Amino acid sequence: MATLLEYLPLILFFAVYKFVDIYWATGVLIASSVIQLAYHYFHSGKIATRHWVFFAIALVLGGMTILFQDEHFIMWKATVIYALLSLSLLVSRYFFKKNLVEKALLGLLKSVNEKEQGKSSELDVPLPKSVCEQLNIMWMILLAFISALNLYVAYNFSLDTWVNFKVFGLMGITFVAILITMARIYKYLPDDN
Repeated sequence: MATLLEYLPLILFFAVYKFVDIYWATGVLIASSVIQLAYHYFHSGKIATRHWVFFAIALVLGGMTILFQDEHFIMWKATVIYALLSLSLLVSRYFFKKNLVEKALLGLLKSVNEKEQGKSSELDVPLPKSVCEQLNIMWMILLAFISALNLYVAYNFSLDTWVNFKVFGLMGITFVAILITMARIYKYLPDDN
């Protein structure tokens, strides 16, 4: 259910676009983002930063799309998000000496461990720094590539092609990157006893 809710704005955007048009789909994207924020707030009492960022970008660029009746504003949303994510990995690593990919992986593993154990516990996963550095660089480059690729598809192909790329292409690329990440850290995960 949580995974479905995570992608609900994107799923609804795609469905409404296929049956109506880009402007209605954009309105549904903004409205479903509001619903997503409300659900997270009432379900857990807080809203993750990524949801606020997604909502803000959807609201600004989506609002401009609807206001000016120009689909290029909504096309830029994915480029802006992926570029900001890539830039945040770069800045945090090289200016603040923090590896956000490592922090995200350890947080995710801790969360999974707590759900399995049924209580809060410390998780000691000895992920080598070199592996975390490689993954940080991989994600930084991948996110920058996706940002540029989105612009290329948006300006060189039809709107239909771009919507399909946004929904299926970007999701597919991200899924493959997650599989590569999991394969890279798998041998360092603790054995189930």
